[in-house]
Amino acid sequence: MNYLHLPTRGMVNKTIMDNEEIEAIKLHVAGATVRHVPPFDDLKPFTNDFELTQDFIDKWVIPFYRNIGHTDHKWVNKLTSVKQGITPDIIQKNLGDFNWRTRQTGAFFSAITNQTQFIDIIGTHLLKSEVCYAGRVYCQVLASFNLSKCVDYLNLYLDYYLLQPNLWFDQRDAMEGILYLDKLNSTSYYDKHINNWTEFIKNKPYGDKEVTTDNLEKQLAIIETVKKYAS
Repeated sequence: MNYLHLPTRGMVNKTIMDNEEIEAIKLHVAGATVRHVPPFDDLKPFTNDFELTQDFIDKWVIPFYRNIGHTDHKWVNKLTSVKQGITPDIIQKNLGDFNWRTRQTGAFFSAITNQTQFIDIIGTHLLKSEVCYAGRVYCQVLASFNLSKCVDYLNLYLDYYLLQPNLWFDQRDAMEGILYLDKLNSTSYYDKHINNWTEFIKNKPYGDKEVTTDNLEKQLAIIETVKKYAS
């Protein structure tokens, strides 16, 4: 086993959510169910049924995962130099690996190459919150794609996780994403969540209730720069 890889949780078939499924989850989150199970238990995340090779990790994970979030020219140049070699297969293998390093790298790769077919995998990973650290990148990528389904995933996440005060996950990142998309799309989803956010942030370390999009917009600018680059 390579030193980056965590054991998988078994082979799971890829599930693409259609509009009916999303609406069903919205109802479940809202309380329209008598089943006492978390609302995302029925979602099946995409998971590889194999371990990534060390060669793959050395080439498509290690040089990237620590630098996601940087905004310097060296990072942009690195991304533009490899962009043409990032295939859907590479993205899928990263997203299917049960490790935050690979999953956030795969999500980021999907954004800079504009591979919107991975939105459902990324959105499901966000809702399931199976690994730490990757959620911030998921939110950034969904904000970058800015399709209606991306907005749905962010709203679903906030509908549930803002009501879980003991789960201090990626609520701020999702709030930043929905606020940014409100500005872009002239919508008002952020207002729907602000009261729950204010309550959620109470008595938490670093619990600044103000949500800004400054850092998010810097990250999205990097994504857009690389996305538009043609070698």
